[in-house]
Amino acid sequence: MNKVKKNVAEALEGIGDNMTLMLGGFGLCGIPENAIKQLVLLGVRNLTCISNNAGVDDYGLGLLLQNRQIKKMISSYVGENDEFERQMLSGELEVDLIPQGSLAERCRAGGAGIPAFYTPAGYGTEIAEGKETKVFDGKPHILETCLTADYSIVKAWKADTEGNLVYKATAMNFNPVMAMAGKITIAEVEEIVPAGALDPSFIHTPGIFVQRVFQGAVFEKRIEQRTTRNREENGIR
Repeated sequence: MNKVKKNVAEALEGIGDNMTLMLGGFGLCGIPENAIKQLVLLGVRNLTCISNNAGVDDYGLGLLLQNRQIKKMISSYVGENDEFERQMLSGELEVDLIPQGSLAERCRAGGAGIPAFYTPAGYGTEIAEGKETKVFDGKPHILETCLTADYSIVKAWKADTEGNLVYKATAMNFNPVMAMAGKITIAEVEEIVPAGALDPSFIHTPGIFVQRVFQGAVFEKRIEQRTTRNREENGIR
């Protein structure tokens, strides 16, 4: 089955107000940047967004926050976005902060059909309030439920026409688990190859989980924080 869409607009057809979206990426690495820009153009509102982070003020999910399109964020790290902080502290934005490992596992569980699991992460903190607890091997655990979404939007390096995906480097962090957990999964990719061109041993997400694929037009690939050293400090002359 050829799952390739001609552009981002066609790939995102059907996304509307009040939906839950998963968006892959880690920091600014491996985010579906073309798809996020299209969501801004669509003007969809009251979104619940599940993502490891909330982008920065003028890039990634920060664009949707600036436009007041997100009603609730479910994420684990939000320290680089001043607008996120302002909306959260003012009560404009609902926020569910989750330990990073728990977020990844809740997405993976959703894709695997596992409704809930126990984890020690978060016990004894506000995260555990109102959640069932049990003791395993003398250690208290809290019950966490899985996460799923109406649409999962992920970023991959390569795809074939049948939706098999290959990620690169840090983009492996959240994209693979989120690709499994959406009712409809949309993959934004840098390159599309014919079916059969990818080595099956190196496919990270099988096409069975992916419904739509499109090739991104432009990739900025911003760096969240650039740190450099003086050449002499590194022994370079």
